[in-house]
Amino acid sequence: MRKSSLAVLFPIFLVSIGCGSGGDSPSSPAGTSSSAKASAETGGGSSAPVELLNVSYDPTRELWKDLNDKFTAQQQVAGKSVSIKQSHGGSGSQARAVIDGLEADVVTLAMWSDTDQLRKKGLIQEGWEDAFPHRSLPYTSTIVFVVRKGNPKNIRTWADLTGAGIEIVTPNPKTSGNGKLAFLAAWGSVLQNGGTEDDARKFVTQLYKQVPVLDTAARGSTTTFAQKGIGDVHLTWENEAHLEVTEAKGELELVFPEASILAEPHVAVVDVNVDKKKSRDAAENYLRFLYTPEGQAIIAKHFYRPTDATVLAANAASFPAIELFPVTRVASSWDDAQTKFFAEGAEFDKIYAGNK
Repeated sequence: MRKSSLAVLFPIFLVSIGCGSGGDSPSSPAGTSSSAKASAETGGGSSAPVELLNVSYDPTRELWKDLNDKFTAQQQVAGKSVSIKQSHGGSGSQARAVIDGLEADVVTLAMWSDTDQLRKKGLIQEGWEDAFPHRSLPYTSTIVFVVRKGNPKNIRTWADLTGAGIEIVTPNPKTSGNGKLAFLAAWGSVLQNGGTEDDARKFVTQLYKQVPVLDTAARGSTTTFAQKGIGDVHLTWENEAHLEVTEAKGELELVFPEASILAEPHVAVVDVNVDKKKSRDAAENYLRFLYTPEGQAIIAKHFYRPTDATVLAANAASFPAIELFPVTRVASSWDDAQTKFFAEGAEFDKIYAGNK
């Protein structure tokens, strides 16, 4: 089974990383690739070529390839030459890369707190959350489970994760949005069932005792679980779970817990960079495209939950009912969650140090 998973999953990672004509870019620590470059400039009246860099979180490679292809084709028809480069990695690491000088025109990160770090550093304007519809959320998501064929450990709910002999695969919350959300979902699942903060702390402490390896980002954890055959259950993004199960061709199964956290991957223009590069119009048009019927349909196709109610209803069969609790179940805000759980010396550091 492990050899089979490796054979079918590995090619799609290579295609995702190497898509487009530009190859890898040395500017990104996580691996940057060109995507959806227009095949040729249109003549007479066409605008000057514009190249955008979209810095995103790890498992969105396939989504952005399709979105970029559609957007750049539409721009070419309109007489505009736009190309898009992608950078993917752990959401927290990607935010730090932009702060350190990676010249993103737009960021499409996993966590509100990662995006807001750029505002705190003066790279994004105040009020960025209101710049695009639905609080700058073209889609939402959540964390679900992937298990081995037949679900031999009978993992159905969050409480099942800490059963004897169960190995859990999840990325590092210090570097990965997937990792942070899995931590918050596990903590919140206890509170949802009437437990106390102490109950949640005990449960999450035991959960991380059963994690054999903490990869830095979501796609790395997919590799650990699906290719290397490590672990009994993988805590991952809903979209990544679908891709993982599809590529495994029957060797893995998707399990929806009764409840999980509402993930909110915001989008934003990086104001300082687009003003310097004179790419604001193209960057804003790019993010507005995500809210069009075409953009929302592509989002749904890749198993992200579109924020357009009509498109979501039309794809209801792809999104089983699950209780999605907000971040306010575990903290007063995303900012508070970052401070409470993931800052230096906060809950995760205490749990991880205690488990060594």
